[in-house]
Amino acid sequence: MLVADEGEERYSLRERGSGTVTELDAAELAKRVAELEREHRPRWVFPAAHQVYPVLLRAGVRVARGHDLSLVEGLLLAAEGRSGEPKALAGAWARTQGLEPPPDPPPPHETAQPALFDARGSGLPPGTRAIDAAEVVLTAQERRIAATPHPDRFRLLTAAESACGLAAAEMAFDGLPWRADVHDALLTELLGPRVPAGQRPRRLAELAEEISAAFGGRPVNPDHPPSVVKAFAHAGIEVPSARAHVLREIDHPAVAPLLEYKELSRLHSATGWAWLDAWVRGDRFRPIWVVGGVVSGRWASGGGAALQIPRTLRVCVRADPGWKLVVADAAQLEPRVLTALSGDRRLAEVSGATDLYTSLAEAMFAGGRTVPGPRTGDLDDRGRAKIAMLSAMYGGTSGEAGPLLALLRQRFPAAVSYVEHAALAGERGERVVSRLGRTSPAPSAAWRALVGDASGAADARALRAARDWGRFTRNFVVQASAADWTAVLIATLRLRLPPPAHLVFFQHDEVIVHAPAELAEAVQTCITEAVEETSALVFGASCPVRFPLHISTVNTYADAK
Repeated sequence: MLVADEGEERYSLRERGSGTVTELDAAELAKRVAELEREHRPRWVFPAAHQVYPVLLRAGVRVARGHDLSLVEGLLLAAEGRSGEPKALAGAWARTQGLEPPPDPPPPHETAQPALFDARGSGLPPGTRAIDAAEVVLTAQERRIAATPHPDRFRLLTAAESACGLAAAEMAFDGLPWRADVHDALLTELLGPRVPAGQRPRRLAELAEEISAAFGGRPVNPDHPPSVVKAFAHAGIEVPSARAHVLREIDHPAVAPLLEYKELSRLHSATGWAWLDAWVRGDRFRPIWVVGGVVSGRWASGGGAALQIPRTLRVCVRADPGWKLVVADAAQLEPRVLTALSGDRRLAEVSGATDLYTSLAEAMFAGGRTVPGPRTGDLDDRGRAKIAMLSAMYGGTSGEAGPLLALLRQRFPAAVSYVEHAALAGERGERVVSRLGRTSPAPSAAWRALVGDASGAADARALRAARDWGRFTRNFVVQASAADWTAVLIATLRLRLPPPAHLVFFQHDEVIVHAPAELAEAVQTCITEAVEETSALVFGASCPVRFPLHISTVNTYADAK
C-alpha cells in the first residue's frame, strides 16, 4: 500500500497496481490506515517515513511493516557506485525518467526541530503526483535489488533499514524519559546557579581564577587553547597542545583545575541549560534520529546529540512511575561479527564466552607470553588481546600492536585474512561490501590521481593515501556488517515487543525499551529471542557465533552499567 504526501496537508493512498487513488487529509489518512493495518497488516510504502509517519503517530496510529523509498534508494545508489546522488523521491523518480535529479531537500536542522513533524511536499515537477512517482520508483527499486549479487540478503537489508526508519520516527515521537528537574539540579550542583548566556557559571569562573593563580597570577583564558599553551611555555614547559591527554602527562599545579574546567565546560556547552531548554519537553528527550547517517550504516543524530549522552547525565533518564527501563547492549559486537563473516571456527569457539577478550587472551597467550617488542603500560593479557583484535579491525601497527596482530594472525588466520583482504581491496581503489550488501564509497578522483602517480616525491604520499583508504575499507566490512546486524535486530525486536512497551533509545549496539513493570521480564525474553532470530537471518541458522547481550531492568539508565 502506497502512501504519499501531495502537499497542502493532502495525502494520497493507493493499493499497488490499482488505478484508484484516494485523496485524504491528515485525519482521514490516519483513520483509513488504521483500518487497513488492523484488517490486512500490509507493507506500507512511504517516500520517506520521517515525513509522513509522524502524521499517523500523532493520531495514535502505528504500522508494522514499511518500505522507505528514500532509505532504500540510498542503499542502492551506494551499491551502484553513485553514493552522494539525491535519494529523495524527486531525485529517484527523475533517474527513472532519464532526467537530471534535483538536489534533496535539506534535512531537519536542530534549530528547527518541530519541522521533523511537519508533512512536506514531494518536490516533484508540477503535474506529477507523488503517489504515481512512488509506484514508479518502487518498481525500479525492486528490479535493481534483483540485480544485486545477493538479492535475498539485500532484500533483508532494505526491509530492516525501512523498519529502522519507522522505529526512528516512533522514538522521536515517544521520546526518551528524561527528568528535567534532575538535570537542572545536577547542573546547579556541578556548575552553580544558572547564569545568562555568555557568562561563566560560578564553578567555571572559580576554576578560571585557580588556573591563572597556578600560573603565578598570569591571566589565562582556559577556553582558548593557545592561551593555555603560551602560559605553560612561560612556565618553562613546552606542550604541543592543550588537549586533556597531553595535560595529564604534565606535573604542574594548573593541570588539575584545567582538566576539571574542560570537563565541566563541555557539560555546560554541550548538554547544559540551553540544551535542556531546546530538547527536553514534557520530561521527554526527543532528538532527531538519522537512520544510516554514517557511511557504514550506523545511525547519526541530526540534533540533540542523542548518541553522546554523557555518563554524568544518565541519572536523568528515568522510567515513569510503574514502568521500567530494559537496557540491553551487545558484548564486543564487532569482533563477533568479524568471526561470523570470516567463518573462523577457532575464533568462534573463543567467542562463545561472554567476555570475548578474556577468552581470546587465554587462546593467544596459553603456555606463556610469546610477543616480542615494546610493552604497552600496565596492560594485562586481556588488554593485549583487545589491542590485537582492534588492530586487526582498524589497521593499527604502532607500538605493541604490530607484534600482537602478528600473533593473532598466527592463531586465527581466517579472521585476520578477511579484514586484510578488505584492506588490500581498498588500497587498490576497489569497493567492499557488508554481509547484507552495504557498499563502501569509491575513493575520490583526487585519490586515484595521487595513488596512480608512482613517480618521484608522490610515492610516499601515494602509499600513505592508499594505506589510509585500506584502513577505511578494512573497518568498513566489519562496522557495516555490524550495522546490518543491529538494523535487523531493531526490525525484529520492534515487532516482538508487547504493547505498550516500546523502544526509546538505540546507540550502535545498545537499546533501551520503556515498559510497564509487569512486562519487563517478557521484554527481556523478547530481546533474547530477537537476538537469536537476527543472528540466524543475517549469518544463517548454522552460524556458530554467539552474540550475548547484557540485559538489565532498572529505574534509571545510570544503574544499567
